Amino acid sequence: MTLAELPIFASAPVLLTDIPNLDPPPAYTPLAASSKGSLPQIVLPSGHTAVHLTRYRDVLAVLADPAFSRSVTNTDDGASFLPTTMPPELPLNLDVPHHARMKGYVTSDYSARSVAALESAATRILDGALSNLRRSEQPDLFGTVLNRIPVEVNMAFLGLPISDIDYFRPSSRVVQMAPESDVPGLLEHFWLVYDYLTDLVTGKREVLEGGLVDRFIAGRDSVEPRLSDAELVGLLMGSLLGADHNVLSVLAKAVYVLLSAPPLWEWAVQNPDRTPELVEELLRVLPLGTISTFPRVATRDLPVGDGVIYEGDVVYADAFAANRDPSEYPEPHRIDPERKGPRHLQFGYGMHHCMGASLARMELTVVIRRLTAEYPGLRLAADPESLPWDSGVLLRRPTLLPVRW
Repeated sequence: MTLAELPIFASAPVLLTDIPNLDPPPAYTPLAASSKGSLPQIVLPSGHTAVHLTRYRDVLAVLADPAFSRSVTNTDDGASFLPTTMPPELPLNLDVPHHARMKGYVTSDYSARSVAALESAATRILDGALSNLRRSEQPDLFGTVLNRIPVEVNMAFLGLPISDIDYFRPSSRVVQMAPESDVPGLLEHFWLVYDYLTDLVTGKREVLEGGLVDRFIAGRDSVEPRLSDAELVGLLMGSLLGADHNVLSVLAKAVYVLLSAPPLWEWAVQNPDRTPELVEELLRVLPLGTISTFPRVATRDLPVGDGVIYEGDVVYADAFAANRDPSEYPEPHRIDPERKGPRHLQFGYGMHHCMGASLARMELTVVIRRLTAEYPGLRLAADPESLPWDSGVLLRRPTLLPVRW
């Protein structure tokens, strides 16, 4: 049965606007008039004016072009959504050729083939969490199940002791969920996580033999020039944060959307072999947090649509908006797992394409397929409007998903 053949869907398509609280308020201020002709402009939290690109083809062109620099924004007076700067060795702050040198070192480890080997671990962790859910008097799918999956899968992948979670995770959450007003708290927790990773790289903390961290350290001499401690920490910062809180945020919202839209849940129950298609459509429509990419600065002129981005202009290539571009995705606010169209930009594009994309896809597929098989009648046990959300400088997600079956 196709989605369109489900009686409830045929009469009432599932729209993004049907899902309460899904879209966050913008993290920028639109300008009523633009000095760039047809190109809209916004004001970033840093006070900088930026060209705001929302069309799929324009966003794709900027993300694919190394002439748009990230490194020049990571300064005290740089254009930013963040309230502070971050170490220059973080891959998100690097341009070519330095970014290619570091990302090339990890690409094979994060390939779809490498990540597939983690599927059994993800399933085992999920089954343990579901056992706890069954015994719960007030079942909370987020706290009992979803909150465990990404971090425990990532610890198995990185080869780190599970006991370390209680040490670093409260701080890693603050790094991505702190309010913009709490810069001292954000920095305090950022440096705690940074120091934790430094201790792993320098041998002051235990790493498990054969895990990703162990392999990164052992193979650092294969890169020319040799990867420094700071560069390894920069790589691992992305691995530790992104594969935990980023994946958790999109996972929690994906499940929330399915539970808030019974026709979609029913489609998933009836089409387990097509779960990957459902995952891609959810990734297209879901906003990971308050922003989709980081600002870039043009190092050359680029014609865009009816306007021109000039050298020195700040640009926000809005991947969230591009994923809802009606010229590429007809009825873009309709959630349809059978949709045809170009690949979404949830994970970015070009050199800053998320290295953990295959990992996130695998975990989403495993969780959705298992949940719909084990609990075909799963429903939210509360009004979606009443659910609490956690929102910070980067990420946003529901933090309570009471369920019944």
